[in-house]
Amino acid sequence: MTQGRPLLNRRLAGFGTTIFAEMSALAVRTGSINLGQGFPDTDGPEGIREAAVRALRAGHGNQYPPGPGVPELRTAIADHQQRRYGIGHDPDTEVLVTAGATEAIAAALLALLEPGDEVIALEPYYDSYAACIAMAGGSRVPVTLHPDATTGTYRLDLDELRAAVTPRTRLILLNTPHNPTGTVLTREELGAIAALACERNLLVVTDEVYEHLVFEGEHLPLAGFPGMRERTVTIGSAGKTYSFTGWKVGWVTASPELVTAVRSAKQFLTYVSAGPFQHAVAEALRLPDSYYEGLRADLRAKRDLLGAGLADAGFRVFRPAGTYFITTDIRPLGESDGAAFCRSLPERAGVVAIPNAVFYDHKEAGAPYVRFAFCKRTEVLADAAERLRKAFAH
Repeated sequence: MTQGRPLLNRRLAGFGTTIFAEMSALAVRTGSINLGQGFPDTDGPEGIREAAVRALRAGHGNQYPPGPGVPELRTAIADHQQRRYGIGHDPDTEVLVTAGATEAIAAALLALLEPGDEVIALEPYYDSYAACIAMAGGSRVPVTLHPDATTGTYRLDLDELRAAVTPRTRLILLNTPHNPTGTVLTREELGAIAALACERNLLVVTDEVYEHLVFEGEHLPLAGFPGMRERTVTIGSAGKTYSFTGWKVGWVTASPELVTAVRSAKQFLTYVSAGPFQHAVAEALRLPDSYYEGLRADLRAKRDLLGAGLADAGFRVFRPAGTYFITTDIRPLGESDGAAFCRSLPERAGVVAIPNAVFYDHKEAGAPYVRFAFCKRTEVLADAAERLRKAFAH
């Protein structure tokens, strides 16, 4: 053991075990319903699972696949972006397959940041954003999404965003549909962000993994806005859309120059991964529109079921326009500390949730908010809703 110096480097000091690991372990220990971590409790389409089995048996990808990803998947990703959004990409130079979206985020930030560069991130943010910015030596600048109890939504203050840009700002790290608030940025908001990026010569890394989980409004890729094609790194993932989160297949689409930069970092992280699953995801990306319509309808019904149960139990519910998370305010229950509330919730109600404060730099801003995931079977959500009603409804 070394003496006098911490083993963990200072950039990662404070990044201990994730809240998701802690709360999932608590769910197992107490036998509670886990509405904390965002993974489905059923597999995705049987045909896509069988496609992975076929690829495995045929030897496709059992050895190292190509560094940028198997050609079939890169072509399917390019076709998906063209078909859904009218954005054309060369599968050979403008698409990169990654080990999930988390690696894509890490590789993009490691590639594009110099030490001391500032990164604007919408707060609350997915926890890996903070760690990836730190590993790249960047400086995180949060811009807070504000809850509106009247409308039951969160919104971005564009004036706050503009004010956050300084001469040291290198890029904006954007997430829409947004985890954990469920906000879907509007055409007007995205247009303003695009104009700001062009005016101040900023790059944008945009995490769009929930692109198919939109219940109100529409998902609009930032890369499709004027001036953004050459300055945007778009990140997608198969896990959320097809309910195979364990496969860890994500991707980057961008200009050749940006993809080359991201690949330069990515090749020294995992190099390659998930060979047989890449072939299966290529088939998944070609599923008909009816699949996506059915997915949205199913999750919308589950959102409404859990949301009604939470409201009946006394929570103030912020209705998500996208993703599969619901943010709630616990102050109507006479509570104000979300972390303490979530740690006591399994004993009180037999349900696990996530305190939103872990997604904030401004901890006090997120203190009274708690996130629940609704990507579970209907009967599980109904059980959780009933438990919460019994525990808190008066």
